[in-house]
Amino acid sequence: MFGKSLLKKGNEKLAGMAAMLVGVVAFSFMDAGLKLLTAHYPSAQVAALRGLAALPVVFAWSMYSGGLRQLVRVRWPLHLVRGVMSVFMMVTFTFALKSLTLAKVYSIFFIAPLMIALLSIVLLGERVQRAQWGAIVVGFAGVLIVLKPETGGFGWWGTLAVLGTAVCYSFSSVIVKILGRTDSTQSMMFWMTGMLAFGATLLALPGWQSVAPGHYPILVGVAVTGAIGQWGITVAFKHAPAASVAPLEYTGLAWVMLIDFVVWAAVPGVRTLLGAALIIASGIYLLRHETRSVTTPTDKP
Repeated sequence: MFGKSLLKKGNEKLAGMAAMLVGVVAFSFMDAGLKLLTAHYPSAQVAALRGLAALPVVFAWSMYSGGLRQLVRVRWPLHLVRGVMSVFMMVTFTFALKSLTLAKVYSIFFIAPLMIALLSIVLLGERVQRAQWGAIVVGFAGVLIVLKPETGGFGWWGTLAVLGTAVCYSFSSVIVKILGRTDSTQSMMFWMTGMLAFGATLLALPGWQSVAPGHYPILVGVAVTGAIGQWGITVAFKHAPAASVAPLEYTGLAWVMLIDFVVWAAVPGVRTLLGAALIIASGIYLLRHETRSVTTPTDKP
């Protein structure tokens, strides 16, 4: 009985980690779509369009997979806090995308996994193993290599905007872990998306611009990839320890560097490649460590 319980818990952790990898890929392509839109619309409007485009997809999935009751019986105060954070998060993120490459934005944003791991200890009482700390530290060192000691080339406002995004994202991810104990994945996705759409639209209304017909395919892509990405991140932090899944977000850097090259012909420098290698290696090592801990349990009955 104890062995089956341990195996089930381990499989749930691996499922959460797999969901994180799927979410990271989806969000990488969504962010590319957002960057394309930031060249034509204000930051608040791009954030609003992201929420408005994804809301019908998330609502339809919620109705299909659980019904209306699960969306009403929720812990409203925490959902409200997370919704406010989502508005701030998307506005600052889209603002940064205007002046920075995807790789630069992701490199600065990757301070978030370290913050999530620290917050999970303080707020959730999670235990972080030595190997997990090693993966986090190595990944963060890679971020510093990509970022360089100075930030003047990136633009102070863009850099500060991404840092603000990372702070809100870290707290929001910990709130997901708390909400996951009582609320469904569908409710967390729906209310975050809905509050983002409503809040960002209010901010954007004074300077709202008509959306060009040629940009509708981009919005569809943002809606689909955004919904998949939000599902992956929500499931990951609901079913696996934050310190296990957070470092896997580092793998997004590889995807955005590829997108930067294909779409904007932006070639990363040697420092970026070296830092990315450390970041990705830390995520792979963490995944292998977790796999070994599941397939070869060390606990004795």
